[in-house]
Amino acid sequence: MNPSHQYSNNAIIVSDLHIGSRYFLYQECGRFLANIPEDHELILNGDVIDNPYSELNLPHQRILDIIARISHRQRVVWVRGNHDNGYIPQGFEKVEFKRFHTIGHRLLITHGYDFDDVMPRSQAFIKAFKLMHDLRVKLGAKPVHVAHYAKKWEFFYNVLRKNVMTNAVNCALENGYEAATCGHTHYPEDTVFNGIRYINTGAWTETPTFYLLITPDEMTLKKIDDSSGFRK
Repeated sequence: MNPSHQYSNNAIIVSDLHIGSRYFLYQECGRFLANIPEDHELILNGDVIDNPYSELNLPHQRILDIIARISHRQRVVWVRGNHDNGYIPQGFEKVEFKRFHTIGHRLLITHGYDFDDVMPRSQAFIKAFKLMHDLRVKLGAKPVHVAHYAKKWEFFYNVLRKNVMTNAVNCALENGYEAATCGHTHYPEDTVFNGIRYINTGAWTETPTFYLLITPDEMTLKKIDDSSGFRK
């Protein structure tokens, strides 16, 4: 594909890489990015970076470098998430930074934090929860991302993900979109709610990982093939 970035009907959407996190699956992500077809747009749906104020180690920096190289041969869109916080890495002048993105009227693409009414109102609880999680790890529990641990608290976690889904679907419905996709909740799912398809692409901080494949004919939530890093 030439540098003019003629827009195609093919796209690959991932969310919540959390580059810089100790839990970021950078090896799996590197294999995945290396196999993305050049005739597909790459859409990064928020929380690409974990902490914009921390220096990245070399393996994680290499993932950003790969994304920058991809943007010089095909379209790359970075939809901002709550962790990204205005972060723009060097060499990303070809990347389009947006608050949300759309594919015609087929799909509304937004990270999901703007639709989250739960976490902003629960900061005291979330802070205490994270402290408890950190203490568990220090006492010898298996290190896992806090979202992975939070899923054990099913009632609270279901309230969060259903809140994001409901608000995303309502936004899509009000604005004439057939479907909506988010990240943010670290919970991959593909469902229909109020007549609107809702797809969440999960996160790259725990396995399995997923991506959303868009073609002119369909939208498919795909699980990553561990052997190749990509399965069309």
